[in-house]
Amino acid sequence: MNVLIIEDDPRVADFLERGLRAEGYGVTVARDGPSGIKAAHDLWRDWRETGQNGAILLDLMLPFINGADVCQTLRASGISAPILMLTALGSVEDRISGLRMGADDYLVKPFSFEELLARIEALMRRAPDLQPAGDRSLRVGALELDRASMQVTVSGREIALTAKELALLELFMSAPGRVLSRERILSNIWGAGEDPLTNVVDVYVRRLRAKIDGAPEDRSCITTVRGIGYRLERGPSV
Repeated sequence: MNVLIIEDDPRVADFLERGLRAEGYGVTVARDGPSGIKAAHDLWRDWRETGQNGAILLDLMLPFINGADVCQTLRASGISAPILMLTALGSVEDRISGLRMGADDYLVKPFSFEELLARIEALMRRAPDLQPAGDRSLRVGALELDRASMQVTVSGREIALTAKELALLELFMSAPGRVLSRERILSNIWGAGEDPLTNVVDVYVRRLRAKIDGAPEDRSCITTVRGIGYRLERGPSV
């Protein structure tokens, strides 16, 4: 997966670039409006040709051409990649203006990096036309998820899951071996407005474990990382 960062503050841009690369993303950085537009066109062409998944992080206050005009220009030229607007302007009017310009989401500075990751993943999940064909099916061990039909099988045996359970499983299977914090899971599946003190993530993880491998916590393929969250270690062996 690939991310274009259009951000003029070198500290913010470097922080985002290092963090996203550590998460496995390919990253391109542009420092002003004109270079951001050019980079977006170049990357959009590559994304469409190769079927790669991509998103754009767009700062609102940019030199030469501001972020709102950049966003409007990209949309007018047919670039439909997800755009997450980043800004210190947090009023309702500012958010509405950014969304009306064509942004898909709006994140106010300062923000949690975990929330940023969750927002990026949520945006990419809403853009199935950008997903490479090879990613239509996810496999981890004996566990397989067909993204087209949203059918889940374990060693060929179909497992019935609810919509939320499917979304949770897809999130785990998209990042096997990676620790996902409860906050990140909550924001990605239930939305950023959900009460952070709720135990809904733990409840759904228990339900998912029971359905996909029927194993207790200490032997399930979804392991608990104490004080942080959960990780899909391997596919179920049953």
